[in-house]
Amino acid sequence: MTRQHVLRWVLKPLVFLAALGPVAYLTWAALTDNLSANPISDITLETGTWTLRFLVITLAVTPLRRITQWNDLIKFRRMLGLFAFFYGTLHFTTYLWLDQFFDLAGIVQDIWKRPFITVGFTAFVAMLPLAITSTNGWIRRLGGKNWQRLHRLIYVAAVCGVVHYWWLVKSDVQRPMIYGLIFASLLGYRVVVAVRRRAPKPAVGSRSSADLLRRPS
Repeated sequence: MTRQHVLRWVLKPLVFLAALGPVAYLTWAALTDNLSANPISDITLETGTWTLRFLVITLAVTPLRRITQWNDLIKFRRMLGLFAFFYGTLHFTTYLWLDQFFDLAGIVQDIWKRPFITVGFTAFVAMLPLAITSTNGWIRRLGGKNWQRLHRLIYVAAVCGVVHYWWLVKSDVQRPMIYGLIFASLLGYRVVVAVRRRAPKPAVGSRSSADLLRRPS
């Protein structure tokens, strides 16, 4: 079995099943009455937290690939990003269905008047075009550079997601702070890489002034 076969038929299915683990647990816990006295709050919190976790994992793929030199890691990024959207959709659906019972007037008022709902909705909207354009066909239609520019919306989703979580918990901000620091580190890494790429490279065969001073006469 070649490396590509192992990747396609072993590793990817394992990652896919592992990514379904949180929703499988929540389903089991809901059906067996193993959630707390406020199950809607449990489901809302867990799906939102897993959205942030998958955003972290997705953004961590590129740095890990460069550090480990395991280029096949990039082939998991799309799947992981779609799972971030999947859990974000579950989080938003829980709010629409179990919390608001599809009361559109109440939902619009909530989004307009409650800042943490507004910024959370913004995060979900930012992820929507990323999920829609995740196919190879969309990459060809948009072109590589335009597709990459569009997918920088993941940073908007990540920042809004952290702010949404921060404003939700209000007092105990330790966990959203940790996510914020991780996102800042991942973004900082990309900024450093971009700056280094744009830095002018010394001409081949050129000598610095220090080299000339050290040169014997």
